[in-house]
Amino acid sequence: MRKRCFWVSEDPLYIEYHDKEWGVPVYDDAVFFEFLILETFQAGLSWITILKKRENFREAFDNFDYKKIATYSETKYESLLQNAGIIRNKLKVRSAITNAQLFMDVQKEFGSFSDYIWSFTNGKPIINAFEKREDVPATTPLSDQISKALKKRGFKFVGSTVIYAFMQATGIVNDHTTDCFRYKECN
Repeated sequence: MRKRCFWVSEDPLYIEYHDKEWGVPVYDDAVFFEFLILETFQAGLSWITILKKRENFREAFDNFDYKKIATYSETKYESLLQNAGIIRNKLKVRSAITNAQLFMDVQKEFGSFSDYIWSFTNGKPIINAFEKREDVPATTPLSDQISKALKKRGFKFVGSTVIYAFMQATGIVNDHTTDCFRYKECN
């Protein structure tokens, strides 16, 4: 049996997410935006809750198309609040629209969101070597810095904890524990 990170349950969704996505460096803006949306909705909730609703989010938010989301009308906003398949938090739904607009502003300024976000690490993933659960932080000085930079631009629900989870998910940091079979694969 393969050894996985401590947080992976027996849930097939969790296993597939861990084994195929989590910690793999992302360079595609569409994928970055999807994770930004999912991580902001996850704030205060468990990640498995989000994974179980991921397809509902994909359908509700036009396949995470930030160009469409940036132009959502008040009618679309209201319809999202009626969608039982997603997290119906008014502020989080509103933030998805705002963040889509700001995401495109970053693209205009830096050429891509990927170029912007990777600039914080000089374009290279941070390879950690955590051995156990207690070693893995919830935030770091870098997540504080990125959070502050995004907030300054007007992004919502991008506190340091959310940003660190975003960094882990998108491979900006490799936080697979050293005994996990994915640790070396993601380096």
